[in-house]
Amino acid sequence: MEAMQATQSAPAQETPATAAAEREAGAREFLTFTLGEEEYGVDILKVQEIRGCDAVTRLPESPDFIKGVINLRGIIVPIVDMRVKFRLPQAEYNEFTVMIILNLDDRVVGMVVDSVSDVMMLGADKLREPPEFGGNFDTRFITGLGALDDRMLILLDIERLMHSEEMALVSATDDVAQADD
Repeated sequence: MEAMQATQSAPAQETPATAAAEREAGAREFLTFTLGEEEYGVDILKVQEIRGCDAVTRLPESPDFIKGVINLRGIIVPIVDMRVKFRLPQAEYNEFTVMIILNLDDRVVGMVVDSVSDVMMLGADKLREPPEFGGNFDTRFITGLGALDDRMLILLDIERLMHSEEMALVSATDDVAQADD
């Protein structure tokens, strides 16, 4: 009897067939990372690579949240410190601090986070709409929340965040090209 109860309470193992079924049922994969005490998720399809926290070249007159740039195999990549962007207390960089390199509309951008947690598949039943707040609380970069037992993931619209005007990641030549169209 005890063996039967243990078998029933054990979580089901994910097989390739169940993973395929979840994808067809509207499940999405997210790379999860931490900033302070909170856990965030970005669409795994936007992630190009995960790297250790490299030295960056600071650019003069750049906003505080733009840590600088790195040369990634010949591509100059702007690096955003997400702690500064989200107005979190400054943390010491350590061996867990990483750069997540994103590929967004043929633009490569990096972000510094405290640590990478996992890749998670969330079905539609685990996804919640972003909360609605009045006043000055900006939720336009949050696509929703992922509810996982006792954990809550803040799911970011990383493309919208990185392309926003205040991020200043659109070059002046892009602006001129768009104005000429």
